[in-house]
Amino acid sequence: MAQRFLAIGELARRTNTKVETVRYYERIGLLSAPARTGGNYRAYSSQHLARLSFIRRSRDLGFSLDQVRTLLDLSDQQARSCEAVDAIAREHRDEVDRKIADLQALRRELDNMIDQCRHGTVADCRIIEALSPATTRV
Repeated sequence: MAQRFLAIGELARRTNTKVETVRYYERIGLLSAPARTGGNYRAYSSQHLARLSFIRRSRDLGFSLDQVRTLLDLSDQQARSCEAVDAIAREHRDEVDRKIADLQALRRELDNMIDQCRHGTVADCRIIEALSPATTRV
């Protein structure tokens, strides 16, 4: 049975990816260039679909493009130990933990600003005061 090829729009739709992003991933080498039809249209295979799905899921989880590239390279080496994959995932998780801590600190700061609000006029607003640079305060 002949392999069915996908047009770029269909590939993009199936992976919830913009067409421009598919082209970008091709340009930077994350996705190999597809075959071309007689009319010079891109003809993507099921391997392209699987690879783009992998890229999309990795990006949805917040992996950087460099990390995705490394993960793809490692996934192409099926017999290799997954130690390097584990290290990338742990590194990324640690970065997520740092971002969560930063966001929690940001929330505490916003809570403090909101708690200081006296519901008076903007001229006396503690939130506006906290947002204003110290050099402009009189």
